[in-house]
Amino acid sequence: MLSYFLRRLALVVPTFLGITILIFAITRFVPGGPVERMLANMQAQGDGAAAMTSAGGNSALSEDQIAELNAFYGLDKPVVEAYTEWLGKLMVLDFGESTRYYEPVSDMIAERLPVSLFYGGMTFFISYFISIPLGYYKALKHGSVFDSGSSILIFVGYALPGYVVGVLLITLFSYHLEWFPMGGFAGDDYDDYETFVERARDVMWHAVLPLICYLIGDFATLTMTMKNNLMENLSSDYIRTAIAKGLPFKTAVRKHALRNSLIPIASHFGNSLLFFMTGSFLIEVIFNIDGIGLLGYESIIERDYPVVMGIVSINAGMLLMGNIISDICVALVDPRVKFGA
Repeated sequence: MLSYFLRRLALVVPTFLGITILIFAITRFVPGGPVERMLANMQAQGDGAAAMTSAGGNSALSEDQIAELNAFYGLDKPVVEAYTEWLGKLMVLDFGESTRYYEPVSDMIAERLPVSLFYGGMTFFISYFISIPLGYYKALKHGSVFDSGSSILIFVGYALPGYVVGVLLITLFSYHLEWFPMGGFAGDDYDDYETFVERARDVMWHAVLPLICYLIGDFATLTMTMKNNLMENLSSDYIRTAIAKGLPFKTAVRKHALRNSLIPIASHFGNSLLFFMTGSFLIEVIFNIDGIGLLGYESIIERDYPVVMGIVSINAGMLLMGNIISDICVALVDPRVKFGA
């Protein structure tokens, strides 16, 4: 088992390099860039002080000025050289500087990290602490009214994307009924509240609708996975044999079937760590939540490549480590697993 995990750790580095090289190359070859975005904004705003007026009356920069801007942003270098330079900075946790806000990327990510950690943590714990008991109860009550009714709601929620549900929730509960705010992480009066309880209540009031959108997809998957695997184990020969030998049904379920049913859930555990960082681009855009997802979305739209690469590198690292954590969880749940044997 130790040799297996050592091999998996050794594969983290080349996999990480492959992901970042691919994304870095895409950012270089995709149409548009920081300089093109700057020129477009200058033309849209009529910034004559920053532009050179050509003989034809069109506002534009000269080729030499454009070349200087490309050199300033490091876009004049070959892809391999530019990537090597970026990777060298990444080794010392230097993600570079934003081409849009001219701020360190690490500071921009750290500023929005608490918001993403809040929604990621809430989504993670609610999904696991509700879906596992719910799937367990649905398997024991298979075919009942509760099982059928909850399955309908789960499948409907699974079929609808989170951002579609977000639009429906905002339209109904925020616009028409005015029960919840239209969006944002906290209200405008958040800083005026003096007690922790008042601030926590304001944050949770804003978080109700976004959390429903975050939970709806992963919650349905975990619940049905738990139910289906538990039902499969309940019909296995070893459970029937244990009951035939006099072991109470609840004990057989709790000590034998339940543990084996948790294996697929454990394999999904590590991948859920991405919730703590990324969340959902579209959900944060719809609810105007200033987290990592919204920052990544705006960076892609504005061609802010240092921010894009910073977020991608963090997500890639967490995904790779999450896969290893999933393997560790499977090994803990299922002692029959002997990796690398």
